[in-house]
Amino acid sequence: MDLFSLKGKTAIVVGGSKGLCKGIATGFSQAGANVVIASRKQGDLDIAAKDIMSKTGGVVKGIAADITSVNACEELVKKVVAEFGQVDILLNGAGLNIRKPMIEYTEEDWDKVLDVQLKYVFFMGQAVAKQMIEKNVKGKIINICSLNSELGLKNMVAYVAAKGGVKQMTKAMAHELAQYSISVNAIGPGYFETEMTKPIFENPDNIRRFKERIPFGRTGFPEDLIGTAIFLASPASDYVVGQTIYVDGGYLIN
Repeated sequence: MDLFSLKGKTAIVVGGSKGLCKGIATGFSQAGANVVIASRKQGDLDIAAKDIMSKTGGVVKGIAADITSVNACEELVKKVVAEFGQVDILLNGAGLNIRKPMIEYTEEDWDKVLDVQLKYVFFMGQAVAKQMIEKNVKGKIINICSLNSELGLKNMVAYVAAKGGVKQMTKAMAHELAQYSISVNAIGPGYFETEMTKPIFENPDNIRRFKERIPFGRTGFPEDLIGTAIFLASPASDYVVGQTIYVDGGYLIN
């Protein structure tokens, strides 16, 4: 259906070389978008881009960028515009977590998590929004939230603070950008095994507890996020503004 088509669109997926965001980048490519994946390491990006293209036959390019730098966010957008003409879709998905008790957190720990999980989300969104406004693009900005946008789990105080901030920031960004027909929304994944969550998945008791609480009876797979991401990136969601959609198998309803 054209309603869910991304044909002719250009999407930036930050964090797209691995994990959940690589899955979303694959989905965007399958839906017809030109996809730019961004992270720190060009080698990882090249491998991921080649893998995605082999599955979808689409156009996928990796551009290395240190998105904790405001200038780097702006330069990334300029490079994408120079090659593809404009940015239609942004998926803000780079991840970082430091797991330790609150009383052991250092200023460096706090800044490192907040820079990746909150600060860059704003400035990457700002850089893309400026381009969208300048080129009159009816664009889509999608931020990645978390169950911890709603919960306050222990040993990850900075992550919880950042993800709560992303949820509220998504609403504020949406309020300001709606006048330009730019939609800003968020996705909140539940428990998915990724490189970042690997430490908790190594404990069988954790997996058992997750499954007991999740009504759907299992933890998530990367492909479980693709439909929601395409919905929020496509014309199908044009009147959806400032929302966070949780893809969690029902975890939060308990």
